[in-house]
Amino acid sequence: MSRPHALIAGAGIGGLSAALCLVRAGWQVSIFDCAPALEEVGAGLQLSPNATAILRRLDIIERLAPSCLTPEAIRVRRASDGATLALMKLGDAESRWGAPYLLAHRADLQRALLDAAAKEDAIRIHTGVAVAGFAAGADGVVAALRQGVVRVEAAGDCLIGADGSRSLIRAKLLGGAPDALQFSKRTAWRALVPAGRTGAEALRRESCLWLGRKAHLVHYPLRGGSVVNVVAIVEEDEGPTALDSGWSNQGDSDFLKARFSTWHDAARSLIGGAADWRKWRLIDRDPLPAWSAGRVALLGDAAHPMLPFLAQGAAQAIEDAGALGDALQQTAGRDEGAVSRALAAYAAARLDRASRVQRESRAQAKIYHLDGAAAFARDMAIRALGGERMLARYDWLYDARSQSAAPARDRRIRA
Repeated sequence: MSRPHALIAGAGIGGLSAALCLVRAGWQVSIFDCAPALEEVGAGLQLSPNATAILRRLDIIERLAPSCLTPEAIRVRRASDGATLALMKLGDAESRWGAPYLLAHRADLQRALLDAAAKEDAIRIHTGVAVAGFAAGADGVVAALRQGVVRVEAAGDCLIGADGSRSLIRAKLLGGAPDALQFSKRTAWRALVPAGRTGAEALRRESCLWLGRKAHLVHYPLRGGSVVNVVAIVEEDEGPTALDSGWSNQGDSDFLKARFSTWHDAARSLIGGAADWRKWRLIDRDPLPAWSAGRVALLGDAAHPMLPFLAQGAAQAIEDAGALGDALQQTAGRDEGAVSRALAAYAAARLDRASRVQRESRAQAKIYHLDGAAAFARDMAIRALGGERMLARYDWLYDARSQSAAPARDRRIRA
């Protein structure tokens, strides 16, 4: 008997991770991505243990090893004078949370996932092909595909929408119900700074977080210490057209230098060392009440686009992929009821947790960007807590061993 067949819309980190998990669950997979080529774009990623535990199951950690970094600590600094507010040591991440804490560039992770997928005979990736619609029924699901002016169809046993925050699959599942993208009035700026243009502090094996007035800065070394990944996030309201652009808008370095002109010398020097800035707008959506309808389910940003203030966008998509593989591994056949129940179980296992991460990421955004007396009180609270108690506040998020499937409730979108 041939393997059941999953169709996946989107070949990003979530879609590729899902494909690898599904192959290990006994499925064959066809991935469709509208981009003519899978470009290696994006900023650095903090891959916390809740994600690396799944990547290790997929043999991706070994592929990432030459380019990723195992940080020794997360350092929190004050923007005005560079003072360290907390040092959260990560040396025991493996024993504490069950998997390593890694820093990697998104492009390097995507390449590792693509290389792994290319070695799987049961995975086919089709670029330049958009999923334009779908119809699901007792016999399976049919996706309407668009390749330029050509229209074709693909049949499978389930369809997974991993097609990003502007997901067509999500829109069709919701049936036109209001579900607006929300612009956070914040923009993110990314750059890779050559090691020779940074100070020694920036090359420490740490993820460094600077907190300032209506802005924050994150940086850490990558690729053997040859570069420093820098992401600056600032409050900036760009008006009603702010949702129309992607990851790679050219950023004005003079604007960014002016925006950080009152920060400590080490932060200003790092920002000044970047030759090229890329900018994007931070958006999210309110949590959904359900992610699946019959043979169709959502994954990653299509299900739960979130702000990056807990550094969990990619990690939660990887968690989705692991849960999807676990749920569909129990579905040996193609029976509509079995597939539908498996997708509902996947969504039930993930929805509450991912929704919590969405909400807490929004709350963290306000904390990071406080000003005046509120910022002073925040800094005093961080110092009073200390590194160990600060780190303990993330145990619920990072612990890879606590992610057992939640009781399966029927939380499907009614098609």
